[in-house]
Amino acid sequence: MSTATNPHRKRLLLLAVVGTFAIAGIAYLAYWLTVARYVEATEDAYVSGNMVQITPQVAGTTIAIAADDTQFVRAGQLLVQLDRASPRAALLRDEATLGQTVREIRNLFAQTSQLRAAVVARQVELSKAEADLKRRERLASSGAVSNEDVQHARDAARGAHAALEETQQQLAGDLALTEGTTVASNPRVENAKARLRATYLDYERTVIPAPVSGFVAKRTVQLGERVSPGTVLMAVVPLNEVWVDANFKEGQLKSIRPGQPVRLTADANDFEYHGTVVGFAAGTGAAFAVLPAQNATGNWIKVVQRLPVRIALDPHELAAHPLQIGLSMQVKVDIHNQRTGDRLRTDSHVDYRTAVFAEQERDVDALISKIIAQNAAPRDVVAAVLP
Repeated sequence: MSTATNPHRKRLLLLAVVGTFAIAGIAYLAYWLTVARYVEATEDAYVSGNMVQITPQVAGTTIAIAADDTQFVRAGQLLVQLDRASPRAALLRDEATLGQTVREIRNLFAQTSQLRAAVVARQVELSKAEADLKRRERLASSGAVSNEDVQHARDAARGAHAALEETQQQLAGDLALTEGTTVASNPRVENAKARLRATYLDYERTVIPAPVSGFVAKRTVQLGERVSPGTVLMAVVPLNEVWVDANFKEGQLKSIRPGQPVRLTADANDFEYHGTVVGFAAGTGAAFAVLPAQNATGNWIKVVQRLPVRIALDPHELAAHPLQIGLSMQVKVDIHNQRTGDRLRTDSHVDYRTAVFAEQERDVDALISKIIAQNAAPRDVVAAVLP
């Protein structure tokens, strides 16, 4: 009985093992047909984002640092303060220069008005002298006036004519400097305004604000350090605008399209993020390397290339579970829908901008208007003086 039972048990065990593998195979086949074949996955993915480098626009000595690594700063918040003594002196000088130039142009306009009146007076004098000459010439024919008196009248008429021409030339010279302009728009005033504008901006740029809100990183500036334009002082990283660059193999790109949904997980936490494919890089990493690979050799081995695919993250999930630049991600793209558009899109639009520095332009315009108003005649005062 034992001998007959053992083969039976072995057959049952073998059938159980085969059945288990068959069920597992069928289950995996069903999973592949319904899920797996519609997913492209990679672990070669990393969080990327903008790193806004903070650089001065003017040279100066660092006298204050208001932010350090890991700190959060808001747009417009002071980061670095440079010494303002020399820019302040230059600003006061150019303010005085603008005021003096406005007064000089006012005087020039007044001279023009005086010369216009003088031309009228010279014309009257010339008319009088010519009438007197004609009268004496008529009287000279009858002998009532001597030839000497006629000559004196003739000389007076020539003198009046020369005086008129001189005054007209002076008026033409002044008109060449004032015609078609006002005190505020005169070229000399515009030149003084431009110098003041440049000096004012240099003065304001000794205060270096944060252009965007974000976290400070890579601070290198030190107190007392003399910095020049373009020197990198620190960086500000807006972590609310990060994205993921997922590097997929060439063969995986056939079914990936912009607009497809993505599920992502990070090694730093257990949260599952959701995102969307937004675009593809213009070339592989090897193509943009400092030393690109040279494949035109006798011995060649094909190496599968990877192409970065940019994935936008859900901003609400990102706000609740922030990610730092450089973190590793596991990416799974749902490729069910392959009709979302061409792989290379030309209709994308990016609009990064900051309004932090616009206040400086408004302030200098107000300052120029104030100086002109203080030094110009009431009729020449303008509400706003624009470049």
